[in-house]
Amino acid sequence: MGKSRPRLLGWDGVSSLGVDWAAAWKRATAGESGIGPLTRFPLRPDFPVRIAGQVDFDPAAIEPLPPCLRPREMAHWKSPVFRYSMLVVHRALAKAGIEITPALAPRVAVTFSTAIGGLDAVVDADRALVATGALPLPYMNPNSCVNMIAGKISMLSGATGPCITTVTACATGSTSMAMGALLIDTGRADVVIAGAVDFPLVEPIVAGFSTMNGAFKPKTDEDTAHPERASRPFSLDRRGFVISEGAGCVIMASADFARAHGLPADFELAGWSLTSDAHHPVAPHRPTIAACIAEAIATAEIRTDAIAAVNAHASSTKVGDKIEDEALHDVFGADVPPVSANKSQLGHAMGAASVIESMLALEGMHDDVLLPTLNFIPDPDIHLDVVTTTRPLANQEYVLKSAFGFGGTNTCLVFHRLS
Repeated sequence: MGKSRPRLLGWDGVSSLGVDWAAAWKRATAGESGIGPLTRFPLRPDFPVRIAGQVDFDPAAIEPLPPCLRPREMAHWKSPVFRYSMLVVHRALAKAGIEITPALAPRVAVTFSTAIGGLDAVVDADRALVATGALPLPYMNPNSCVNMIAGKISMLSGATGPCITTVTACATGSTSMAMGALLIDTGRADVVIAGAVDFPLVEPIVAGFSTMNGAFKPKTDEDTAHPERASRPFSLDRRGFVISEGAGCVIMASADFARAHGLPADFELAGWSLTSDAHHPVAPHRPTIAACIAEAIATAEIRTDAIAAVNAHASSTKVGDKIEDEALHDVFGADVPPVSANKSQLGHAMGAASVIESMLALEGMHDDVLLPTLNFIPDPDIHLDVVTTTRPLANQEYVLKSAFGFGGTNTCLVFHRLS
């Protein structure tokens, strides 16, 4: 991995399971689902997607409300990507116990990213322009600029080190952590604010995922009546992902910095890998996915049998889940560790998915449990130990997290429990 494996000092997230991270973790271990009816915009009678994983937008859900999110401060920042990215950063920094002073600021980097960004602002402005000729408000472009999220986080925190937006589609959250590790390892930062946010429940985006046969579309009244059954990773009857919203932040620091400042850490990022398929716009590629998994384990300087569990990408697509199964067997042989697929509970939060799922994996390592994969019916073509109920598993010293994105962008991480 290099001379400095970054310590993971604190994290926070919001998802369809809740705006409060502790409450969301409790729901996750209880085997609950955050997936429900799609209400983010009015649905036309023939609109193909009817369910989603939505974050609670009730202002009362954020308690206490940080000063940075007061109405006056957020007046120009209408896209929810700003509200919830700033919320999780504010909370994660507090949990990590880090105050970014002027002296520390140049050594603090931001690698907080997004895959889709504030496209809702563009859609709203375009519809108003077409309908009434109203010109966009001055803050429309900043709301839709993908690197503005990292910029706002820099302004919020005072961090003046590198500020990077690395977009790797559905692997974005994991890639932001890998880039943070790279900055720490090369001595360009002592602390990194890593993470990702996406709120993709925008009508044309949702419709687009449907027309490309990626998103789950209800076929029966039963499908509509039970949205919690729609996300089915690795299952025989899987029919695509459930689009969801979310944000997650992980505060990373060099081991030397953490020791010098008395900041305790139970976990470190022991290994990581980035590969590109160079194969197809959306279809995953087995050899380069397997290479990404293998390289992440190799850079952690461990054997494959040290991995206690796998937190899978598992988007619930026919092809994607099967190739992930095959790639895991390419690396582990017949001894693939038990596999959890959090999208069965959360839906697919696009660029934010992998960082939220990483945090769930870390919580599981801390509490000695593996989260369940809901709605699983064994597929005879998939040969994995899929965890279907919350399973006790002690001594999770190393856990693998996989994430694969459109364009053939793959990121795998290996987390190590220090105590």
